[in-house]
Amino acid sequence: MMRRIVALFAICFACAFVPAQASVRAWLDRTEAAEGEAVTLNIETDEAASPDFSPLRADFDIVEQSSSKQMQWVNGAFSAKTLYAASLLPKHGGRIAIPPLRVGTQATPPLSVTVRAASAASPGTNADVFLQTEVDDPNPYVQQAVGVTVRLYHAVTLTGQLDLEAPDGAALQQVGNDAQSTRTVNGRTYNVFERHYLLVPDRSGALTLPAPRFAGRGVGGWIDEFLGDGRRELRISGTPRTLQVKPQPANAPQPWLPLRDLRLRYVSAPQSVRAGEAMTLTVEAVAVGATRAQLPDLPAPSVPGAQVFAEPQQYDETFRNGVPQVVLTRRYSVVPDGSGTLRIAGMRMAWWDVRAGAAKTATLPDLDVKVTPGNGGFANRRPPPPVAPSADAAASANGTADAAQIPAHVWTWLAVFFAVLWLATLIWAVWRRHGGAPADAASSQPAAARRPTRTLPDLRRALDTGTLDEIGETLRAMAPSPVADLDALLARLDDARQREAIETMRRARWADGDGSAARTVLRAAFKDGPKWKPPAMQGKEILPPLYPE
Repeated sequence: MMRRIVALFAICFACAFVPAQASVRAWLDRTEAAEGEAVTLNIETDEAASPDFSPLRADFDIVEQSSSKQMQWVNGAFSAKTLYAASLLPKHGGRIAIPPLRVGTQATPPLSVTVRAASAASPGTNADVFLQTEVDDPNPYVQQAVGVTVRLYHAVTLTGQLDLEAPDGAALQQVGNDAQSTRTVNGRTYNVFERHYLLVPDRSGALTLPAPRFAGRGVGGWIDEFLGDGRRELRISGTPRTLQVKPQPANAPQPWLPLRDLRLRYVSAPQSVRAGEAMTLTVEAVAVGATRAQLPDLPAPSVPGAQVFAEPQQYDETFRNGVPQVVLTRRYSVVPDGSGTLRIAGMRMAWWDVRAGAAKTATLPDLDVKVTPGNGGFANRRPPPPVAPSADAAASANGTADAAQIPAHVWTWLAVFFAVLWLATLIWAVWRRHGGAPADAASSQPAAARRPTRTLPDLRRALDTGTLDEIGETLRAMAPSPVADLDALLARLDDARQREAIETMRRARWADGDGSAARTVLRAAFKDGPKWKPPAMQGKEILPPLYPE
């Protein structure tokens, strides 16, 4: 009897240490996911071998792997199991099959996951994370500043990087500061991360703005159901946008300024000043739909009877309601030369209204400033008086009565004077005919026969706000002798860069070039004014030849 008890005890003890039949189990944390969201595959096995995940690489990116062991004693039986977890990021949408995976001598059961397309990750689907792209003008003009806003909606905690690539045929730069807010979409509260960009198309036609992308990790919500630390890899993509870019209109003013709005105003404008003392004039320009780089400098006014000194302008760029905006402020010091009324012509800036599709001009009214006498040399200065009738005209108006009052001996001396003058003229004419003096000496200096009607400030103002035709007219008016057209202007210029700038302007006028680029070249070439060739001397040679004939 004792032997039977000992034998039974030995059998039970041996059976306790006999391992059960090996088993393997596999499951997914969820069977549906949005494109860009990772799913976790869990495999539990009591074998010593690890799973072979290589068959999954055709349809998934394996972004992370982990394992944990569990040992337990249950009902006198000892067991050891290992749990393997792999974070899988789908490479495409649709229904993706997960084939059986080899684990030692066994294989996992087949599984599948349904991946929704990226377009389904929208506010209407109650997705945990999705992206939105918003442009302020889907049909902009060439070189128009377009505001682009990218919003990342997330109902879970995120860490990662948000990117937006620049499209072909346009410049893209991030502007302003990122903003965060909270919004309710489809009855669900989201945290919103907002980033602003500035898009400037370089050419007309269709322009595709790439989809924004977010790559990172998410924690919270449905992720809390995961094993491990509750973190999940995320790669979210938005939807690309297509813009139809319009070309620059043929009747657009130059320089080309496509804006939503442009306003000019006087920040400070004095009513009176003393001669010789400086007064401060401050002008502000508010441009909606542009950046500082797209706007020309505010020109300095040309004030007859005063000197004008322009200070460097200040600017402030902002991004309001998805639209770029810049405020330019410039101060001018005006010093009157004399007392009286000083008129300051109002500033004018031509621009193109992108919403109305029409050319417009922002203007400021003229200012009349009362100038009182100053001190020292400015005490008695006055504006030039009006031209009075000459003494001869006054005498003629008085008639023969004034002539009768002239003494008789005065007429005698006048007769002698005119006789001597006639004789001197006759002698000079005979002497010149026989080669005594160079013929037409005065006509050999055409440059002194004409005074230019435009100055360098007029040219700078035309380069800033005038059309290409006005720039050409100003240059011709600055010539020391009459210039009929651009060909004559080219012949008179003595600087190769200035001649090339005129050719560039000519091509732009005939729609064979870029007006903005031509204006930039003209500003650089004529920064210090035109450089003229010296007048050619056309008189007879004064010195005789070395080898007379």
